[in-house]
Amino acid sequence: MQQTVRVLATTKHIALVAHDNCKAALLEWVSSNQSSLSPHILYATGTTGNLINRHCGLNVNPLLSGPLGGDQQVGAMISEGKLDMLIFFWDPLNAVPHDPDVKALLRLATVWNIPVATNRSTADFIISSPLYSRDVEIAIPDYAHYLAERLQEPLSDPE
Repeated sequence: MQQTVRVLATTKHIALVAHDNCKAALLEWVSSNQSSLSPHILYATGTTGNLINRHCGLNVNPLLSGPLGGDQQVGAMISEGKLDMLIFFWDPLNAVPHDPDVKALLRLATVWNIPVATNRSTADFIISSPLYSRDVEIAIPDYAHYLAERLQEPLSDPE
């Protein structure tokens, strides 16, 4: 697929997600990185977002809870170019009923080439990078070109 360029602005749109067993770790990480996160626009799946709002003093836009569609909301925002980063403290040792949603979310983050942290070490690396606080160009799929090519293909005869 052909690529085009998208700019991640200095003020990033960041999604924060955590599985139940990782919520305390994410809350601690957010608290200890509050000054680095506060200039950015934050979103989080339901329970996680409300916990961050309550305990960390940051303004987080809560979405639905992950199992009720929040993971899919985050994925849609990624594919629409509305999110620039994903911090997702997930628990790889416990299966959750919405595992397909989790896989789809991580796939979309990869397809649309946004930075993703699935643990504290990676999250620390991302927010300490000089790229975190400036405009950054990333390569993304050229959907307009993809669609134009698809529309040029003749439709198959249903017979």
